[in-house]
Amino acid sequence: MKWQITLKDYQLYLKIERGLSQNSIDNYTHDVEKLITFLEENNISQSPVIITSEVIQQFIYQIAKQVNPRSQSRLISGLKSFFNYLVFEDYRPDNPLELIESPKIGRKLPDTLSEEEIDTLIKAIDLSKPEGERNRAMLETLYGCGLRVSELVNLKLSDLFFDEGFIKVNGKGNKQRFVPIVAITQKYINLYRKEIRTHLNIQAGFEDTLFLNRRGKQLTRAMIFTIIKQLAIKIGLKKNISPHTFRHSFATHLLQNEADLRSIQLMLGHESITTTEIYVHLDKSHLTKVIEKYHPRK
Repeated sequence: MKWQITLKDYQLYLKIERGLSQNSIDNYTHDVEKLITFLEENNISQSPVIITSEVIQQFIYQIAKQVNPRSQSRLISGLKSFFNYLVFEDYRPDNPLELIESPKIGRKLPDTLSEEEIDTLIKAIDLSKPEGERNRAMLETLYGCGLRVSELVNLKLSDLFFDEGFIKVNGKGNKQRFVPIVAITQKYINLYRKEIRTHLNIQAGFEDTLFLNRRGKQLTRAMIFTIIKQLAIKIGLKKNISPHTFRHSFATHLLQNEADLRSIQLMLGHESITTTEIYVHLDKSHLTKVIEKYHPRK
């Protein structure tokens, strides 16, 4: 069985069976392609159904010289997923990475913005330009609803249920969730819709897309990153921030104001509460408040 044929079948499985986004599929594909390149460069002719653990070990040993432990761990995880698929489809009896351990890495937490830093960033937006109202509405939505950047750029007009106080979010694996949206965020979205969006020459296929570029098309993830990086430079912010920083700050500020983890998990769209714990990094001061407020022996 040839690598490229197997890889195409795997991509279809990730899309249809697992419902992953194209970005996730590309990442998984890239992991397998690295292994294929290694085999070609070393004239190793083992197919995906017969490749041995020893060959995989050689590949990982070489990769370990080129990337950091976090990237190495992600690659191993991606390859394990690929070979688990082959086992699932009965193409091979075992996973050659079954006994291969990922390097131990610490949990890296992204920078968090304070409420004051978020306010300063948003106030730095130039509202004299047409895109200013849009950018303010986008950042308010990122922070106010804790969205992923992909969820923000794919947000539809038909996803807005302002009368009910919610927006519908299409998350990872096409899983939908409803997230509360506060009045201030609704206000800035409505300002953008009425004052800017209605004057755009909206292209076919993007009539229902909420946030659009000047040409009336959907914004890219990269454009959101650029907008935020430029604002950080403008106010002299030294932290390394991205759209995800707003999501992380959303969760952290909710926790600090005594929201429960289960509610935060539902709003973020995490399948596991463990993932939520990583994002909100339970700090000692919060735990102390919980004990003092809820323990019967306080």
